[in-house]
Amino acid sequence: MGRVVLFELNSQHPEQAAVFYSNVFGWKVTAQDWGYHSVATGADNHVGIDGGIVEGPADYPHGTRVTIEVECIDTAISRSVEQGAKVLRDKMEFDDFYLSYLVDPTGISFGLIQYMSKG
Repeated sequence: MGRVVLFELNSQHPEQAAVFYSNVFGWKVTAQDWGYHSVATGADNHVGIDGGIVEGPADYPHGTRVTIEVECIDTAISRSVEQGAKVLRDKMEFDDFYLSYLVDPTGISFGLIQYMSKG
């Protein structure tokens, strides 16, 4: 665990960003769902990661954020805070995963994701 599994492009103009990256790089960008555009950057049989484009919040209005897969999001949040990180968005529950956003002590924003087991 601890592998970067996706990226988010935060923009105050996500629709415009979606058109730009689709036109320039040929990314397949889905229609907005919960304010989020899923992005497929290429074929599944090639090395790379997919991600999304979203309107950035006031505390992180633009830029790129990586999301790191962890086995236990609660433990990862706790360890991050112990090492000086600040929590931007505490653990949020979605259908198949938990998600949280933090900022490390140097100001770099990152996400944590824990996929729920399927069994």
